[in-house]
Amino acid sequence: MKIGIYSRLLDWEQKTEVQLFFDELVKQKFEPVIYAPFFEQIIDHIKLPANLSTFANANDLDDSIEFLVSMGGDGTLLDTVSLVRDKNIPVMGINFGRLGFLANISKKEVAIALEGMVKRSIVVDKRSLIHLDTSEHIFGEVPYALNEFAIHKTDTSPMIKIHTYLNGDFLNTYWADGLIVSTPTGSTGYSLSCNGPIVFPESGSFVITPVAPHNLNVRPIIVPDNNVISFEVEGRTDDFICALDSRRHVVKKNLQLAVKREAFTMSLVRLNENNFLKTLRDKLMWGLDSRN
Repeated sequence: MKIGIYSRLLDWEQKTEVQLFFDELVKQKFEPVIYAPFFEQIIDHIKLPANLSTFANANDLDDSIEFLVSMGGDGTLLDTVSLVRDKNIPVMGINFGRLGFLANISKKEVAIALEGMVKRSIVVDKRSLIHLDTSEHIFGEVPYALNEFAIHKTDTSPMIKIHTYLNGDFLNTYWADGLIVSTPTGSTGYSLSCNGPIVFPESGSFVITPVAPHNLNVRPIIVPDNNVISFEVEGRTDDFICALDSRRHVVKKNLQLAVKREAFTMSLVRLNENNFLKTLRDKLMWGLDSRN
């Protein structure tokens, strides 16, 4: 079985765990295709399988790749959105980072997860994406994100006004540092840190969450994801920041922006017992209060 391996960089304190991962690939008779920059980083430090090859970009991932493994944290897994695109390659995230809402396979579960791939006993969840339409195509061939779209003021500017519309009908003007539109998957990310609600992955919705709003009665709102959400931005400066997950651009305030649900989905791999409820309990430490 051929699988892709993606990682940003190797933390040398985790060298032993990385070696055990590649040893398990040999044991399970996988044929790894490693992200070229990561391969160059580890080639002199990790004993690698003899039957490996490398890939450099999304065009190198073809139908022969059955899974893509992300080694890192949630940010590393979000990078894979621009690699798998609409190819429907399931992505398994091994958590070499910190919290790991998306990369929810622990290093101790690697052998079980890889065996599950071989036996097809793992679970593949379909996650919706958010698509950005702009007048300037600032994100090139990847105008979509797994977690969220965000508008934000630049570092030195005062707050901005974001006029927001649902299918052309006026919703609200947000006086704030920014505005987040998250997918259900992204509801446990940036939106959650700004007091947004947690939404189940299959809920078919967007969460609109203001960032540091000037009016305290302005609260996050959940809307169906069959809406097209459009924006007009005003501010004392000419620029603001437009972001899709970790990718961002500084753009002019007269840029036309609208988001909608992407036509395709992303597939995330998990173990059968690692469902959304268990992830919430584990990552948010629910139930650890001694009074429970």
